[in-house]
Amino acid sequence: MSTLNYTRLMQQYDELIKINKHTEVESWPLLGGPVPLFSILGIYLLFVLKVGPNLMAKRQPFGLQSLLVVYNFFLVLVSLFLTVLPFINGIFAHMYNEGHCNERHHPSLEVLYKMTSYGWWYMASKIIELADTVFFVLRKKKRQISFLHVFHHTSVSLIVWFIMKYLPGQQAVIFSFLNSFVHVFMYAYYMLAAMGPRFQKYLWWKKYMTRIQLVQFCVVFIYTSSLLLFDCNQPKAVSVYFLCISVMFLLMFLNFYSNEYKKVKV
Repeated sequence: MSTLNYTRLMQQYDELIKINKHTEVESWPLLGGPVPLFSILGIYLLFVLKVGPNLMAKRQPFGLQSLLVVYNFFLVLVSLFLTVLPFINGIFAHMYNEGHCNERHHPSLEVLYKMTSYGWWYMASKIIELADTVFFVLRKKKRQISFLHVFHHTSVSLIVWFIMKYLPGQQAVIFSFLNSFVHVFMYAYYMLAAMGPRFQKYLWWKKYMTRIQLVQFCVVFIYTSSLLLFDCNQPKAVSVYFLCISVMFLLMFLNFYSNEYKKVKV
């Protein structure tokens, strides 16, 4: 890429960032700067990787059954709220009217506010979900504290913070909506699992949860690929980022699915 093209590209994205920032966003919790979120994630990683396991090393695991039922039910409601919100507040209606490929870089301030607000609620849900790993540590479920689990929770929080702070728009809404839809089923499963052995017969669909997540990443891959292939009027840096993220998570979840559910035939 020539120096001229690179300079023009950077100018376009500087302009895009200025356009796509609502004046109130900087005053919202966690959005004044990166320090609050980085502090939360730093404490999270320190606890789940070092402090927590050391504290629990000589202790019996906590049961936490009632707390887990309430926690997972709450996240079912949160995920359901985030799934229906784009329909209720008109975000999807706006996206439909603008078309798949022709949305303006600078939607109206009203629509931009709704998209950014939706992103903030989604980001808040990701921070709440960090408690998943904390509960695993307290219950001494070491097998669940995998690299995939910790990386997924940490990276999604960072991704959402950056995208919704600097480049809120159609792509971030689609990603958040799909993920929230999947999490309705995921936390419903966790809630039933926490309710005890008598509910085990309702958990036959466990392996389908990973399949749903794989479908989610495939949809994101196809959607972002189409934006790039048809040269849509969307921030291409965001499209490339989501494309890379979808491929990375798709491969990681495929590896998990293969290791977890593949039956070895003798």
